[in-house]
Amino acid sequence: MYEGDVLAGNWRRPGKGKIPKVPAELDLVVEDADSGFCGAVVACDKEAVTLEDRFGKRRLFPLAPAAFLLEGRPVTLVRPAAAAPAGPRRSASGSIAVEGLRARVAKESRIYVEGVHDAALVEKIWGHDLRVEGVVVEYLEGVDDLPAIVAEFDPEPGRRLGVLVDHLVPGSKESRIAARITSPHVLVVGHPYIDIWQAVKPSVLRIPGWPDVPRGVPWKEGVLAALGWRMEPADAWRRILGAVSSYADLEPELLGRVEELIDFVTEAS
Repeated sequence: MYEGDVLAGNWRRPGKGKIPKVPAELDLVVEDADSGFCGAVVACDKEAVTLEDRFGKRRLFPLAPAAFLLEGRPVTLVRPAAAAPAGPRRSASGSIAVEGLRARVAKESRIYVEGVHDAALVEKIWGHDLRVEGVVVEYLEGVDDLPAIVAEFDPEPGRRLGVLVDHLVPGSKESRIAARITSPHVLVVGHPYIDIWQAVKPSVLRIPGWPDVPRGVPWKEGVLAALGWRMEPADAWRRILGAVSSYADLEPELLGRVEELIDFVTEAS
């Protein structure tokens, strides 16, 4: 049982030691408690931190006490302590990070994923690599219209299209749609999961496994009910995404497919 109202008192001005202080390390994903802006740390000085969201939008926030949420819990961001170089820095995907990276003109080639959650996860883990290569990720909101979307994209040498599909298994609707794509300049790959949520290892979320959802029950709502998470799917996704910090938190069936798409759209045609 909780003792007292957990929302009582001025939680934004806590007593000393009640709210943890967290170094604003590069790529740490947090949410500004007031505005709801969520993004990765791209810069920090003694007064403020700069966050960049998945669309590349950046905003500056003061380092106020309890001003941010980390995995849904209030924290106070502080400027990281300077550290001696310890070898090349690694990106979330495990590749060697390119220091001082500047935005470059995007290639004509693209990677399409099914939905906004897929795009957010790909950005969090492979965002640095994609910016190095100048590749943009867009989402489709489903694959039913994929053949028409590919035709409109008009792929050709030097203008390739890679597509990541959920639940691409033999006999599925997704596999039948993917089979209609025959252009040599398009690569359609997929993972076996019903939803991109399942590509996150259960251990990262401290759950025994992703539950089976009966037919006829919306998958996300069924998962939330089985796990006892009393929240909306959007809030659950923020919790899931916030728990992911590197490629090691994802299942290999997703890792291999995304790496395959990046190689396909960046290799010389």
